[in-house]
Amino acid sequence: METDIEKKERQLEAHLHKLGRLLVAYSGGVDSAYLAWAAHRALGEKMLAVIADSPSLARTQLTDAVSFAEEQSIPLEVIKTSEMDRPEYVRNDAQRCFFCKDELFTLMEALRGARGFDAIAYGMNLDDQGDFRPGQKAANAHHVVAPLLDIRLGKEDIRTLARHAGLRIWDKPAAACLSSRIEYGRPVTREALEVVEKGEDAMRSLGFRQFRVRHHGDIVRIEIARDEFERALDPAMTSQFTTIFKALGFKFVTLDLEGFRSGSMNALLPATNLLQRIS
Repeated sequence: METDIEKKERQLEAHLHKLGRLLVAYSGGVDSAYLAWAAHRALGEKMLAVIADSPSLARTQLTDAVSFAEEQSIPLEVIKTSEMDRPEYVRNDAQRCFFCKDELFTLMEALRGARGFDAIAYGMNLDDQGDFRPGQKAANAHHVVAPLLDIRLGKEDIRTLARHAGLRIWDKPAAACLSSRIEYGRPVTREALEVVEKGEDAMRSLGFRQFRVRHHGDIVRIEIARDEFERALDPAMTSQFTTIFKALGFKFVTLDLEGFRSGSMNALLPATNLLQRIS
């Protein structure tokens, strides 16, 4: 008898077949990695994963994403994006993500036309609908399809499917772009992105798994998952945090007592900004 997981795999595979030759926006996170794997399984050489080599993508994430594609023989192309040349992106208001994704999908649309692909897909899923994500507006504007959402798959479904498929990324921690670590209203600069990336690399080297380094100018706000809190609060560890982040230029080093949570910067936005439309 077919299991629920097998049924969802079959439904996704059938749906991907209907889309024809497919470009997949790929970041190396669980959602896009599983989608790229499933698309390659369904379409073979009729698909191509595309990853943006951007200053906002940590080098560790880029390296791991490329490695996963190589492990699974997924066709992959790395493209350079230029969102840092867009003043609308650099100013870092509530719509920053729109301009980032607009840059990516504009380049992918050109690639689609030049290579004869039928559609562009990305890893939006059922749970993403409940968050503030201006990038979804860019996807809609470029007619990008969302196969995982179409099959009504949520984040836990995707992790379960990835685990069932034996993919090592099934339990990979969520990892949004580095720009999302910088408080709204503070310009996104290469220097700020580099500081955040170095801080997160240092946290990773200390053995922490789920965390964020939030850049608030002179203040760094470190979010750490609750199950890693006890270790983070050890006086010897907090001393290491202070040494690391003051060396990176922060004057004040803080540990957020609410712990890690995705999209915490959005909590600082007025409700009117969350409803803002792109003009």
